[in-house]
Amino acid sequence: MTPLLSVDGLQTHFFTRDGVAKAVDGVSFSLERGQILGLVGESGSGKSVTGFSLLGLVDPPGRVVGGTITFDGEDLVKGGEPMLRTLRGKRIAMIFQDPMMTLNPVLRIDTQMVETVLAHERMSHAEALKRCREALVMVGISSPDERLQSYPHQFSGGMRQRVAIAIALLHKPDLIIADEPTTALDVTIQAQILAEVQKLCAETGTALIWITHDLAVVSGLADRLAVMYAGRVVEEGETARVIERPLHPYTKGLIDSVPQGKTRGARLQQISGMTPSLLALPQGCAFRPRCARADAACLEEPALEEKLPDRKVRCFHPWTLDAAADAHMPTVTETADQRSGAAARTGTRA
Repeated sequence: MTPLLSVDGLQTHFFTRDGVAKAVDGVSFSLERGQILGLVGESGSGKSVTGFSLLGLVDPPGRVVGGTITFDGEDLVKGGEPMLRTLRGKRIAMIFQDPMMTLNPVLRIDTQMVETVLAHERMSHAEALKRCREALVMVGISSPDERLQSYPHQFSGGMRQRVAIAIALLHKPDLIIADEPTTALDVTIQAQILAEVQKLCAETGTALIWITHDLAVVSGLADRLAVMYAGRVVEEGETARVIERPLHPYTKGLIDSVPQGKTRGARLQQISGMTPSLLALPQGCAFRPRCARADAACLEEPALEEKLPDRKVRCFHPWTLDAAADAHMPTVTETADQRSGAAARTGTRA
């Protein structure tokens, strides 16, 4: 089956006075109709910039400098702005993390939603208004007629986000790019919206890229998972398999840091160190300074390779499938510097 979206070697760089920041550096993935891809990682890993790059929304000093983005057989990079204008909102929709990037503060909700419908389809104002009303109900907004007459400032942050999500669903697009859209919502509405987007994908074949740092949400939503770090995909595979058996030390660190019921009262685990500056990435593997498994081989840059069937990982020392062997390896929360310090205190070699 030909994928709906195919991204190959995407590179988006920001040209600053201090140097070139490679926010997205060689990202590749594909997405079939009806499939949900979770794009996860810490802040600054390049998730949102990847989403903006797909729709040509990267502002200067950033720009796409390499790679291809193929949507339904069309090259969006070569097609440029004219092609993207015909696709945005109708066939490809984006839900921004900040709803005020979507909503105009001086226009009523009905004006904004109806204009979105009529910009791409010919129908009467009454028909467009009916579709807007149905979209608001879909995302859990009661009294839709009253809400359509309101201005954005009359809504709470969570309500504005629901309106932004409703606008993205108006045309039942082929692809939705969702940039942490449920961060400001309470868990009840979050569950309702997740159920609606899953239903939409299953019934209409809409593909979805869900950008988030919340592994708990994406584990029950996405079919596939791509983990990003310092502008690159470091692990990719079927969501259940990645969550159950992570291969990259960074992925394992993210999963181990999620609070669990059995750890009540215990200190939460964390990945040591900080994400590196994109202007001064470490030599070789970008995760090397924070990784307990790093050695001299990691001074070279690892490639994203298929270590298991349908499982790709960018690492020279991925976690093995032998649980007994892994039990003797240091955890990702213990860096090489920490091991050296412990060795000095005990008089042993690290």
